[in-house]
Amino acid sequence: MTLCKEKKGYFSLLKLCPQYPYKLNMRAQKNIPEQLKLSDFEDRTLLILDDDDPLRGRLARAMEKKGFQVKEAKTVTEGLNIVKISPPSFACVDLRLEDGNGLDVVKELSKNKKEARIVMLTGYGNLPTAVAAVKAGAIDYIAKPVDADDVESALLASPESKARPPENPMSADRVKWEHIHRVFELCNRNVSETARRLKMHRRTLQRILSKRSPR
Repeated sequence: MTLCKEKKGYFSLLKLCPQYPYKLNMRAQKNIPEQLKLSDFEDRTLLILDDDDPLRGRLARAMEKKGFQVKEAKTVTEGLNIVKISPPSFACVDLRLEDGNGLDVVKELSKNKKEARIVMLTGYGNLPTAVAAVKAGAIDYIAKPVDADDVESALLASPESKARPPENPMSADRVKWEHIHRVFELCNRNVSETARRLKMHRRTLQRILSKRSPR
């Protein structure tokens, strides 16, 4: 008798609120952890691929302190050799490198170790590149500058949880500044060529380049 009443009550509620089972499911999902633990992984090898020597070294030391077993590389060739011989469980890969594109390393690692957790880094963010990185096998995409906490959080994010918004995201002015300086470096610090590519007046560009980076 009690069971019949419970069933009747359930179906009455279902008529009034068709999304009720979905809400129950969402409640059950509240116990899903937002972050995995490094101790959950037997293999804690991490490849850091970046041609910025100071950044790579600083990030490598910080990630080692967090418990990762770090392997460093500065070129696509070095990165490909590592992921082919001994593919790591984690990777932090810069997009633009001296000898090519970091996406090639992401694709190779994803092929050799499907469960590898990969984060892409780049000097400035844009949606098409982020989509390409995820399609290639990356789980997240971070615009520089980054610190070890950003990388760790991205690498250990639970697949079922949404990524947390950054605590201190770059301002729109900082993103613009990063982009301009990236193009400036790619143009071998040629002001005229950079201004042409960015479709900016040369004097405007010089004024921006002379200022300190905004926060």
